[in-house]
Amino acid sequence: MSNRDQEFLRLADDEMRRLLAQLDEFDPDELEADASEGVIKMVFGDGAVCVLNRQTAAHQIWLAEGASAWHFERNTETGGWEDTKGRGELRTVLGGILSRRLGREVALAGR
Repeated sequence: MSNRDQEFLRLADDEMRRLLAQLDEFDPDELEADASEGVIKMVFGDGAVCVLNRQTAAHQIWLAEGASAWHFERNTETGGWEDTKGRGELRTVLGGILSRRLGREVALAGR
């Protein structure tokens, strides 16, 4: 594994650990989040599923919800994870999904 791959894994795993800690604070009747081997699976109370996973080969974090998908790359200047199509930062996009699914405003804290 290259140094670049190792650095990506460290950064992606750190980000996903921080996100999982916030997701674990939700009422399990609203949202249950489980992590395993670079994947966070979120199951909402209505059974809908959202998946966040790291893609080492692409050096990206991918997010999928329903028929929508986002690919995030780390912005070395800001330290955030930005969508490759310019649709926003990971925490903002995921917060929007959570807000819509839970019916209330959800903001995920940054670093």
